[in-house]
Amino acid sequence: MTLSPEAIRALDAVSLTAAVRAGTISAVAVTEAYLDRIAAREDAVRAWQYLSPEQALAAARALDGRGAQGPLAGLPVAVKDVIATHDMPTGYGNASYAGTRTVCDAPCVALTRAGDGIVLGKSVTTEFAMASPGKTRNPFDPARTPGGSSSGSCAAVGAGMALLGFGTQTAGSVIRPASYCGVVGYKPTHGLINPAEVKVLAQSLDTIGLLTRTVADAGLAASVLGRRPDLFPVEPAGRLRVGLFRPAPFDKAGPGTIAALEAAEKALRDAGVEVAALQTPDWFIDCHLAHHRVMGFEVTAALAYERLSPQVALTGVTRDFLAVKAGVTAQEYDAALAFRDEHARRMAALMEGIDVLLAPSAPDVAPVGLDSTGDPVFNTPWTLFRMPALTLPAIRWQGLPVGVQVIGRRGADRATLAAAARVEAALACDWIAA
Repeated sequence: MTLSPEAIRALDAVSLTAAVRAGTISAVAVTEAYLDRIAAREDAVRAWQYLSPEQALAAARALDGRGAQGPLAGLPVAVKDVIATHDMPTGYGNASYAGTRTVCDAPCVALTRAGDGIVLGKSVTTEFAMASPGKTRNPFDPARTPGGSSSGSCAAVGAGMALLGFGTQTAGSVIRPASYCGVVGYKPTHGLINPAEVKVLAQSLDTIGLLTRTVADAGLAASVLGRRPDLFPVEPAGRLRVGLFRPAPFDKAGPGTIAALEAAEKALRDAGVEVAALQTPDWFIDCHLAHHRVMGFEVTAALAYERLSPQVALTGVTRDFLAVKAGVTAQEYDAALAFRDEHARRMAALMEGIDVLLAPSAPDVAPVGLDSTGDPVFNTPWTLFRMPALTLPAIRWQGLPVGVQVIGRRGADRATLAAAARVEAALACDWIAA
């Protein structure tokens, strides 16, 4: 059976990899279908930092030659350009590192290739995965930001140019841009996917995340990259108790985000899911300062060379960002870690009797303009507490996607994926930017 490129691209990752293993679709046909989409959309979206159709097709031909049987068979993947690839440049979004070649793949890349996935190329990141934007545009409106720092991966999946994207999150760099670009964004429990050979900013916070079309696709990829086969298949939760959580400062939530939360709450109640509104504790507002201090102290150490060396050219945005972060003292850092540990326990107590939280993914739809990647205010607490979180497309607000965030207990990724799949089914929202 021969499928058209459009029919191939309509398949989710679970269906596509099964078809490649069965020999129904060749890896070359998959790769050509996605390269066609890239040719059609890349000029507008600008998601890719490095792209070599020849490399991708050579990898696909090699898979077809031996018969791909891996769990990620034929899966087209975008790798964020802070993650090492031995055969492609890794430039960290910085001019001084442009063209740099590492001697090895990061573990997540090596496991992707071992699972018969196909790395299409490197996706755009903000400079050193911080605040200085790259060239990428939002796939729904090129006048708007795609978010950051995982700009290219989110935009590539949102525009149908890849079926799996790798991101990293130190504050909100997976969840927020995934909401802006209308895709599923999964930030696992901290450390579930090994971060070696990634340009780490904050060892207590940085998490490799996944951008996909569905929750099941995220579970498939995480089961391979985290070497946790229990994460797939993802079975939607049966009985589900959801805590509706409006995190402080909730006045940052715009009309699109408020509408998305209201639509999600109604869809869940209509689907028979138990939803209870949780009281936001007074201490929650202090999570943002604690996150700032943990990130600030760690990032100024992690980027000591880049910050102090005149040989590295940094944008003004990055220099200003690092200057602010460098003001955090060791005493403030230690206090922030103590706050994190104490209040992680309080958060666990708050979640007694419920399975997951339902909260905003981003303040609103993607903002107009390309000079900023948006505000991570609705992401930093969950990153601080190192809890698993997924953003799911919920609604379109004035033609633009808005997500809602499902947050689970630390270490409970299987249960969180199952809950997210149930929420996803209730929302029944799926699209790719034209």
